[in-house]
This record gives sequence, C-alpha cells and structure tokens, in this order.
Amino acid sequence: MNSPNVARVLASLRALALGGLLLTGCSAAVPDAPLPAATAPRDTAVLSASAMTAAGFTMDTIAMRPWRDVWSVPARITLDAAVTQTIGSIVEGRIKDMLVRPGDEVQAGQVLVTIHSHEMTDARSNLSKAIAASVEADAAAQLTATEAARAERLFTARALSQAELERARTAAVSTDAMRSSAVAEVTRSRAMVEHLLGDGRIPSGIDPHDVLIRAATAGTVVSRTAQAGTVVLIGAPLLTVSRITMLMLVAQLPERAIGAATKGALVRFRVAAYPERDFTARVVRVAPALDTLTRTIEIAATIADGAELLKPEMFATAELQGTASAPTLTVAAAAVQAMDGDTVLVTASPQGAAFGLEAVKVRIGRRTTQSAEVLDGLPAGTVIISGRASIAKAEILKRREAGN
Repeated sequence: MNSPNVARVLASLRALALGGLLLTGCSAAVPDAPLPAATAPRDTAVLSASAMTAAGFTMDTIAMRPWRDVWSVPARITLDAAVTQTIGSIVEGRIKDMLVRPGDEVQAGQVLVTIHSHEMTDARSNLSKAIAASVEADAAAQLTATEAARAERLFTARALSQAELERARTAAVSTDAMRSSAVAEVTRSRAMVEHLLGDGRIPSGIDPHDVLIRAATAGTVVSRTAQAGTVVLIGAPLLTVSRITMLMLVAQLPERAIGAATKGALVRFRVAAYPERDFTARVVRVAPALDTLTRTIEIAATIADGAELLKPEMFATAELQGTASAPTLTVAAAAVQAMDGDTVLVTASPQGAAFGLEAVKVRIGRRTTQSAEVLDGLPAGTVIISGRASIAKAEILKRREAGN
C-alpha cells in the first residue's frame, strides 16, 4: 500500500472516530424525560357507623360564634363569709364543756359551749338585789301614795296645812320615781342574765353560774379552737359554724385580665377529687384594688352546682369566661390535632353506611381550653370530629402506614 492510500485510510478512520466521539458526547448530554409528578395521597380513612359508635366519636360543626377570652388561674374553695360565724366567748371564765365537735350539725339556739364565769354569779346576784330593791320601792311608793291621799282629805277638811299637803305629795312622787328606777334595774339585771344564758331551751345539768354559748344560725361546726378546762377572755374564738353547702371560689387574676373580672361572669373549674367533672360558679365580688406585690386582683364567685361534693380549702383550676366579642369561626378546642408538624382538623362526611374521615390542614388563631379560632383551611358548616379526635387521627395514620 502506497503512502497516499494509507493517508486516505487513516484520515477516514480519524473522521469515523471523531464522529463516534461526537455522537457519544451528544447522547450523554441529553437528559432523561421527566417522570410525571405523583399526586400526594390524602390522609383519609373510612369507618363504618358501628365503628364510629364504638370509638365514642362526637361531632361538631365549624361555625360563627361569639368569641370569649378565657383566663386560666389557680383558685381555692372557701367558706362563704355571709353564712359563716366564728363564735367567741362573751365573758371571762373557764370553759366547762365543749358540747360539739367539727362535723356536727347544729341548729340556731343550740348550746355549744358552757363557761363557768364570775360574771354570771355577779349577774344573778345583781338580779336578786334588784328584785329586793324593787319590792322595797314598791312598798314605799304604796305607803306614800296612801299618805298623800289622806293628806288630800285632811286638807279638804281644813285639818291639814298647805305645807304638810305639799310634803305628802312630794314624798309620793319621790317614792314612785324610786319604784320606777327599781323596776328598770330589775329589767336590766334580768336581761343580763338572759344574755348570758342565751335565747332557747336550757339543757338539764347546767350549773346556775354557767354561761351558755349558743349557735346564732343553723349549720355545721367547721372548726373548734378551744378546749374544755382552758381559761378564756372576752372575744376569744371558740369554734366556727358555717353552711358548708354554700361555698365560694376565690382566685387571683393577672392585671391584664381585669376587663374580664366583672360581676356575673362565668367561671368553670375542676378539682383533683373529681378530675372529669366541670363545676361552675358566678362572680359576685371583685376586689376594688390590685395587690401591690403580686399585681393581681381577687375575685370571689358563688359555686352554682355540685357544692355538696366539694370541701373548703380544696385547690382548683379555674377558667374565667370573659365578655363576648365579635363572632368568629370556631371549633371545640379538643378537635384541634397536631400531625407531622401541621395543625389539622379531622372532617367526617357520610359515605353510604360509613363515614369518611380526612385530616385537613388548618390555621388556628386564638385558643382557650374550650374553643379554637379557625383562620383558614375549612369553611363554616364543615362537620368535624370533636370528641376523641386523637383516636380519629391515629386511625388515619394507621391507614397511611398500611398503604405504604
């Protein structure tokens, strides 16, 4: 093979090789055709009506409702001061008997405590003296009245002078005044004895020198602060009686909640003894000023229901319902669920004899323990699972995992 032919063959080979390289490069640069985007599956589940009932689901509707701010604060249950009486000693003396104990039911006028006191001795002595003085004054008044009448007759018969008549009249007036004073002293002394005995039946076995402390109103003995045998002074507390079915709820609200602290406002609360039960109360008193240290304001609410189950000094978790504002789209707070970092509501729609559940992402605004404000995601009128919504969410997640 001569050189020109060799050159032509080599040139042809070089051209073929270059063309192959170019084709290879072009094919590498062409991208693969894009795959069609997969449609994200919706988070749904279908449950029969019997399964819905067995799960205990309750449903609610997203609706426009007046919004109420709710302030959650700790609270305590107290006795109602209007029906609570701390009974104290009315004399100085030694306690002879404490006739009741905490928990005892008492009636108005019932003797609760007996106190042996010198004041009763003095009162009875003064009464005896007053009665004796009254008898003496009455006799003197009758005598001078008789003498004055005789003097009138003698003066008429000109057997007595004017001066002697005037002396007889003056004596009669003076002794009559003494009699009135003696009667008043008897009344005062008797009232003192009656005050120390109280108004009501006197039990048997009571010493005449005992002072009786009685219940002013019917109620239950809440506490006893004195013991038999101890010496007490006037005003010393002995025991407390109250109507324990008339209780108050007392709470301290932060300064920013003052707008909601109005008379008549509704308060819902729970106690540890009945964790599943809601109790209600109505605000009846609001403190006129803030506490200078805590910057809180105290409210007192009358417990409206279930007071017979509660005890004074129980602690409670209370929620003060503020005044109603403009209507907004709301659902029950229990319906709002967290799912994969999103906030969702589980909708429920009939599908023949079953129900279709779907977790729908929503945007929630204000929240209380009772309600939540729906800002975006679902329209008014949508039926959602409100009670046991967490179980509905778990059912949807289970179906999602089964599909994977």
